Amino acid sequence: MAALFTVFALVALALETALPHLLPLRTIVPNLIVILAVDLGLRHHGALPALIAFGMGYATDAFSGTHLGLNALFVTLVFLVAYEMSSRLMVTNAFVGAILVLVSTMVVAFGTIVLGTGFDSLAYTGPLIPALIIQAVLSAALAPPIFAILASVKKAIGLPTAVARE
Repeated sequence: MAALFTVFALVALALETALPHLLPLRTIVPNLIVILAVDLGLRHHGALPALIAFGMGYATDAFSGTHLGLNALFVTLVFLVAYEMSSRLMVTNAFVGAILVLVSTMVVAFGTIVLGTGFDSLAYTGPLIPALIIQAVLSAALAPPIFAILASVKKAIGLPTAVARE
């Protein structure tokens, strides 16, 4: 499982790094790491998935050049929220995951901006809100197909695709 999410995280980080330079609108890049963290939290429980989520966030920090540990904190928090939602809800389908990706993408983007630049920047974040909403909606729209790809790859290599309910 660690190798699978490592490969997917590296592909996601490569896309997130390259796409802003290829697209005319740089804000239309989905947060693929949040999608992976939500899938990890909804379908895999334990210490290893939490460590994988932290590693994905730390790798995001290394690729993006931001404050080291900031994305690691938020991606781990996304994993923990998804984990709690999957353990409390009776149904954790792609729709629930997409809604969680929508909210998590906005929280992660806004949180990294505010904590990365300081709370004094709250007055200047107004123009960023539409871009954050576009990124969150695009991430949520891409979440179900990515969840399906992850499930099919897990099934093909023999990994469990979801947590067994008690």
